[in-house]
Amino acid sequence: MRYLHTMVRVTNLEDSLDFYCDKLGLKELYRSEHEAGRFTLVFLCAPGDEELAKARKAPLVELTYNWDPEAYEGGRNFGHLAYAVDDIYAVCQRLKDGGVVINRPPRDGRMAFVRSPDNISIELLQAGDALPPAEPWASMPNVGVW
Repeated sequence: MRYLHTMVRVTNLEDSLDFYCDKLGLKELYRSEHEAGRFTLVFLCAPGDEELAKARKAPLVELTYNWDPEAYEGGRNFGHLAYAVDDIYAVCQRLKDGGVVINRPPRDGRMAFVRSPDNISIELLQAGDALPPAEPWASMPNVGVW
């Protein structure tokens, strides 16, 4: 048995791709349209994992967009996606500059949480050792839930 992907239902494909790709930095590997089932699947991977993901040796995020509108609730019940990042402060600043709320700032130089447009929690973890605490993050309060 091996881990293949995590599926997340999204309500607006363009907003979700803007968040996951343009802001968070994931890469779109491929997508498929299913007219009979009225849905689109978009598979994403972490930067640098493209070749491993194509060979099914790295996990993917599958965005599922149902063409007929549905209300999805309980994003928090899903849990979260987690990504290791090289510089948590730089990633959080890029996200903040892109209009993303940093729900749990990286006060400890190690961990932060943000949410997708569909309220899916995304955990960001500093790769390796935690960075030294730094402002403005060290004194930034939590916002909402993650």
